[in-house]
Amino acid sequence: MGILEVKNINKRFGGLQALGDVNLDVQEGSCHAIIGPNGAGKSTLLNVLVGKLIPDTGTVMFENKPVLGRKPHEINQMGISRVFQTPEIFGDLTVMENMVIPILARRDGSFALHAISQLRNEKSLNEEAEQMLAEVNMLEKRNMQASSLSRGDKRRLEMAMCLVQQPRLLLLDEPTAGMARADTNNTIDLLKEIKEKRNITMAIIEHDMHVVFSLADRITVLAQGTPLVEDTPENIKGHPKVREAYLGEAQV
Repeated sequence: MGILEVKNINKRFGGLQALGDVNLDVQEGSCHAIIGPNGAGKSTLLNVLVGKLIPDTGTVMFENKPVLGRKPHEINQMGISRVFQTPEIFGDLTVMENMVIPILARRDGSFALHAISQLRNEKSLNEEAEQMLAEVNMLEKRNMQASSLSRGDKRRLEMAMCLVQQPRLLLLDEPTAGMARADTNNTIDLLKEIKEKRNITMAIIEHDMHVVFSLADRITVLAQGTPLVEDTPENIKGHPKVREAYLGEAQV
């Protein structure tokens, strides 16, 4: 039994079946990758997991508690955080000010921007924010405006904002999209370090197979909304069904 259990998820949009009998069992402490061609249903599945979509049928359990029917902020409070394909940060605020928002949200459930004023007056906020920024190698940039950061640093800031909420499951939606190879490799190293240091379970959607094979313990391959195969990275690489899904014909 995994920390995240997805059973018989089906979702249709009109005549299109986006997900068909999807099952997923993510083991605690692992990194589980979900891959597949464009239109395979990866983003639809992720939106189901974070409460943005309600499936037609099926169940989702996190730590033996039902996920479906909860609002996104309630799912976040359960211990599930999401890193978006495009970094979700407040560009007109400083790096430190961005960090205060999730800390306050974790403490009292409020995302009120006016509460940022507490940053100047509460020592514990400063200390927690700086500790988290140091963990992702962003402390020296704490006073920079977030909009001026590079793509890689915006991703690091977003991860820090997720991690400071103390999640037990981190959902990553193409975390290296739009990055140069150097930033991609730095992100891989950061995720490895986070996983080892915090023992956080990860589920990742990613097109870059270099990222997938560098991080994943298990891989589920989707095609046209239906799971083709789930296996270890070593067995996935040469699997004929996977090659057929990506290349359009079986390889021998």
